Formats: sequence, structure tokens, C-alpha cells
Amino acid sequence: MTLAWAFLFLAGFFEICFTVGLKLSGGFTKLIPSIITCCFIFMSFYCVSQAMKFIPIGTAYAIWAGLGSAGTVIAGIVFFGDPLGWIRILSLSLIVIGIVGLKIAHA
Repeated sequence: MTLAWAFLFLAGFFEICFTVGLKLSGGFTKLIPSIITCCFIFMSFYCVSQAMKFIPIGTAYAIWAGLGSAGTVIAGIVFFGDPLGWIRILSLSLIVIGIVGLKIAHA
């Protein structure tokens, strides 16, 4: 079961990577970033599919999407100068609370 959670968190990390890659690929107009992005998409979907063998689909998907969403917002702030305000911080906090809650509820 622990391996399933490792796959799920890896899937979330790879989702962040592929979303950043989408930005860097310029709408799939730059070859190398586009290829790297496609690799991260494949790895993310593979990892989440492995996690779903043992973690309920609703829990796995919500955590995967939440990690990807929160991580991508943070990556946008850190790497691309996206704005950071109290509403964004509050919203990110709610996503993280939801992820932790789903993990606790599944344990």
C-alpha cells in the first residue's frame, strides 16, 4: 500500500512537471520542451494508474489533481512571476487541507 502512495505522489510531481513543460513548450511549438512534456505526461498517467490499483479512484484522482494544481500554482509563482496574494494563499491552503484530509480518511 505504501508503494501505491509513492506512485500517487510521484504522479502529482510529474503533473507539475508536465504543466510547467506545457508553458515552456510554447504550445508545442518548441521540439525539445514538447518531447519532455510528453514524457512527463506519460509518467504522470502511468504512476496514477498504478496508484489506482490500491487507492480508491475518487481519493487517488482528487489527491493527484490537488497536488498538481497546488504545485503548479507554486511553480508559477516561483518560476514565472505569477501573482501571490492572500486569496491565492488561502485557496492553496484549502487544497492542501483537502489533500491531507483525503489521505487521513483513507488511512
